[in-house]
Amino acid sequence: MTENSHAAHTKDVLPEAPDVIVITGMSGAGRTEAMHTFEDLGYYVIDNLPPSLILSVAHMSGLRDGVGRHLAVVCDLRTQGQRFGELEDALDELAAHEFSYGVVYLEASDETLRRRYALARRPHPIAKEGETTLDAVRRERMLLHDIRERATLVIDTTDLTTKELRSRLRNAFSQLSEQQLMEVHVFSFGFKYGMPEEADLIIDVRFLPNPYWDPEMRQLTGKDDLVHNFVLGHPQTQAFLEVWRQLLDTVMPGYVAEGKSRLSIGVGCSGGQHRSVALADETAVYLSSAGYHVVSSHRDLYRAESHA
Repeated sequence: MTENSHAAHTKDVLPEAPDVIVITGMSGAGRTEAMHTFEDLGYYVIDNLPPSLILSVAHMSGLRDGVGRHLAVVCDLRTQGQRFGELEDALDELAAHEFSYGVVYLEASDETLRRRYALARRPHPIAKEGETTLDAVRRERMLLHDIRERATLVIDTTDLTTKELRSRLRNAFSQLSEQQLMEVHVFSFGFKYGMPEEADLIIDVRFLPNPYWDPEMRQLTGKDDLVHNFVLGHPQTQAFLEVWRQLLDTVMPGYVAEGKSRLSIGVGCSGGQHRSVALADETAVYLSSAGYHVVSSHRDLYRAESHA
């Protein structure tokens, strides 16, 4: 196959996610990035799995019982002795056992692949002694011809960025929007117990009135109605929330557009017991109502509860 004869598959979105996804194609065309994308989509991913084991792993994964995650496997020429007949046999076995499957084939132009290996200063994985990278690329393309013909989705990454490749795969194999695919972790914490290293975005709410100084609320937490209503009902908090929500409305679409798969937002107060807890919960509710996939937690709340 010549460099200019790449045929593009027009069907970019599958009707529903297959039980098994096989990721294959040209070395250097983006298989590793595709593997990470499927991990983010919740697939159980195995790299360099011999094709003869795909059916066994599919059975063990719990797909048949409806309790297991969908499976994605990465196969290349190195897993089967320079031939792909074994992979075609494995696909036939999956169909015979009523497992649905999809084949994602990644490719790029010969010159693009040669350049990528030159920049990485790595040899092509199937290059023989004395063989140039370009010759190895062309030989690999020839060896992969048959499996390419069986591909469900062919993606040419010659002119794609990493973010664009991830977006293509997400759109093809998930019914969720890019916004829903980004997991947002909102958590509270106390500054006196240390800054959270994992946070992408931190908001300091120590400037707000502190329920701790009211003896009636000192032993309570932001989970209790009395504290929750005190914090959120204060005019200063209401003014803050208006600006905070505007900031979230501004930055969140940018994180989604960037292709970020996980975002961590920390809300901090002095001890992580009152203000940060109430406002982390309020932030989680707001983002959930906006269509984001949100999980919430309270890093230091156990300290207050253990002394209750």
